[in-house]
Amino acid sequence: MTLRVDTPVQFLKGVGPRRAEAFGRLGVRTVEDLLYHVPHRYLDATTVTPIAKAAVGQEVTLVGRVVSKAVMPTRRRLRIFRAVLKDASGVIECAWPGQAFLDRVIRPGQLLLVTGPVKFYHGRQVTPREQIVLEDADEATDQPGAASEGLVLPVYPATEGLSHRQIRRLIAEQLDDMVAAVEDHLPPDVRRAAAVMPLADTLRAVHAPSTPGAWEDGRRRLAFDELFDLQLVVARARHLARQAAKGPRFEHRRELTTALRAALPFELTAGQKQAIREIAADMTGTTRMHRLLMGDVGTGKTVVALFAMLLAVENAYQAVFMAPTELLVEQHGRTLGELLAPHGIMPEVLVGRLAAGEKAAMRERIAAGGARVIVGTHALIQEQTAFHRLGLVVIDEQHRFGVAQRSALIEKGEAPDVLLLSATPIPRTLALTFYGDLDISVLTERPAGRGAVSTGVRSSRDRAKIYAFLQERCAAGRQAYVVYPVIEESERVDLKAATTMAGQLAERLAPLRVGLVHGRMKADERDAVMRAFRDGEVQVLVATTVIEVGIDVPNATVMVIEHPERFGLAQLHQLRGRVGRGAEESHCILLTDERAAVPRLKRFARTQDGFRIAELDLAERGIGELAGTRQSGGFMLRFANLATDEDLVRHARTAALAVLQGDPTLAQRAHAPIRRRIERRYERGIELFQVG
Repeated sequence: MTLRVDTPVQFLKGVGPRRAEAFGRLGVRTVEDLLYHVPHRYLDATTVTPIAKAAVGQEVTLVGRVVSKAVMPTRRRLRIFRAVLKDASGVIECAWPGQAFLDRVIRPGQLLLVTGPVKFYHGRQVTPREQIVLEDADEATDQPGAASEGLVLPVYPATEGLSHRQIRRLIAEQLDDMVAAVEDHLPPDVRRAAAVMPLADTLRAVHAPSTPGAWEDGRRRLAFDELFDLQLVVARARHLARQAAKGPRFEHRRELTTALRAALPFELTAGQKQAIREIAADMTGTTRMHRLLMGDVGTGKTVVALFAMLLAVENAYQAVFMAPTELLVEQHGRTLGELLAPHGIMPEVLVGRLAAGEKAAMRERIAAGGARVIVGTHALIQEQTAFHRLGLVVIDEQHRFGVAQRSALIEKGEAPDVLLLSATPIPRTLALTFYGDLDISVLTERPAGRGAVSTGVRSSRDRAKIYAFLQERCAAGRQAYVVYPVIEESERVDLKAATTMAGQLAERLAPLRVGLVHGRMKADERDAVMRAFRDGEVQVLVATTVIEVGIDVPNATVMVIEHPERFGLAQLHQLRGRVGRGAEESHCILLTDERAAVPRLKRFARTQDGFRIAELDLAERGIGELAGTRQSGGFMLRFANLATDEDLVRHARTAALAVLQGDPTLAQRAHAPIRRRIERRYERGIELFQVG
C-alpha cells in the first residue's frame, strides 16, 4: 500500500489494532505522528571493541557471530539466556538474566551487536543493555559489512505494551516508505538561508543517524520548522489584530502629559523616556497599539503607564489599569493618586471587598464617564462593569491573567489600545518567539534614589549571626522578610517550613512582631497581614513565594531566603526585588547547606541584571517552567532550545515575515505545503489563514 502522512499507524506492517492503541497513548496516530516521534536519547555503539580486548569493568560495544546459545536455570528460578559471540580476535559469553524469550529470537550464525558492561563470572561476561541482529544466519558472508563497524542506536519514548526496541524496529523497517510520503514544505531559498537540511534527510538523521552527532543536524531542521510555523502564526495574528479593528486615534495635546512631567518629584530614566516615546507613537499612529512594556524589578513601569493613561484622558477617553491582586491594586491606586493629585484627577479603585453600595456607585460613575482613570482587579471584567468611552487598557503582570480574562476587559471598549506590563524579564529569544505579535519596550535602569541590594550566600553555621543582624536592622526601624519554599513540614526534616519557623522566629526575635503569609490562607487574611507589614505594624514577615509580586514596602531592607536551591534563578530575582525599594542599602541573604548549589547561587549573587538572570534561568531550566511563556494555541516547543538556537529564531522570524509580506494568506501555490502543514498541525492555523 502507498503510504500518506495521514495514513493511520494501524495499517503499517507489524502494527495492527492492539499496537495502534498503544501508539495512541504516545500521541501517535498517523504516519506523520510516527515520523515526528523522535528518539529522546541515543546509545553510541559506533566504537566497536575487538572481543579479545574487552576488559572487565569497561562499557563496550561488540560485534560477533553467535556460535552457541542456551537457557540456564538458577537456584532462584530465574532463567538466564546465554550466547557465545566470536569475532576474528576471540570469543566471549553474553548473559541476559530473566530474558529467556530471547532464545526464540537469537540463533547461531547471526551477526549480533551488543553493548553493555563487561563483568567477571567464571571468565569475562557481557550483560547487554542493547542487542541488534545485524545479519541473520542465512545472510552471512565473508565480508564484515558496514554494520559491523557499529551503530548509533535510537531510544524512543515507549509505553506499556510497546517497547522502545519494538518502536525502533518498526520505524527502521519502514522508514524509507514513510519518508517518501512526506512533503518538504520549506521553500529552498528559506532552507538555504537558515542552513538546514532537506526534510527527508532530516528524518533519516534523527531516526537512523550514521554518526553520534548526525542527529543534531536533524534536530536543528525540526527546531527551525516549529519556530518558522510559530512565527507565521504569530505574525499573521498580529496582522489580523491590527487590521480587524482600528483603535482610537489619539492626538498629542500635551496638556496632562506635559504637566505630569513637570510635576514629577524625580527625573525619568533614559529607558522610561524612550518607552514613553514608543507608546505615544503607537497611540497617535494609524494602527491599534498592542505593546508589551517589560521591565526589571523597580524600573518604573507604572509611571510610564501613567503617561499613556493621561494621553488617553486628555483625548476624552477613559483609561483602565487592571492588576492581579487587591493589594497590588491598592498600591497602584495610591501611587497613581499621589502623582495625579496636582492635576485634579482622582483614580477610582474598584476591588471586590468594597461594600455593595460603594461598588454600585463607582460603576455608575465609570459608566457615565465621570471616572477617567480606573484601577481594579478582576472586578473590572464582571458583567456589571461598563465603560463610557474606553480608550486604553493597561494590564499589570499580564501573564497572571488568562487570555479570556484579558480579552473580557479589552472587549468592554471599541478596540481600545492595549499596554501589557511584565516585571518578569524575558530573554530576547523567548520574547521574539512567543511575543512576536507584540511591540516590546524594555526598561533596564533603576530610577535614582534606590538603594543597592547586596546578596550573600551563607550556611546554617551563620544562622545566629543572621538573626542578630535581622534584629539589629529591625531595632533601627527597618523591616525584613524571611522566605521559605514550603508551607508545612514535609518528610524532609531538613527542609524548614514557613508555619513551623514563623513560631520559632516569633520566640527568637521577640519583642519584634512576626507575621505569616502563604498561599493556602484566605485572600482577605493574607492581605490583612501584608497590609500590617506595609503599615509597619509587623516587623518580620515570614512568607512563601506569595510575596514574589505584590507589596512595595520601601522600609523593608533585609530578605533571608531559606533553601534558595529550591527556587529558579528568575524567581529568586523576583523575591530579591521586594527589598531595595527605598533609599537605604538592602541585603538579600541566601541560606543553604547544599554545597552543590553554592556556585549557582554565587553566580546569581554577582548580578542584579534581571535579563541576564533570565538568560541563565532559560539555559538552566528550559522554557517549560519559565513564567510568561505562551504555550497555548498548540505551540509546545519540542525541538527548539531557546538557550542555544537564537540564530534559528532570527532566521525563522525573518523568513516568516518575508513570506507573509508577499502572500498574507499563504494562498500561492508555492506556499500551499506550508499552509497545509500549519492547518494540520496547529489548532489556530485554520482560522488565521482563511483567505480574505
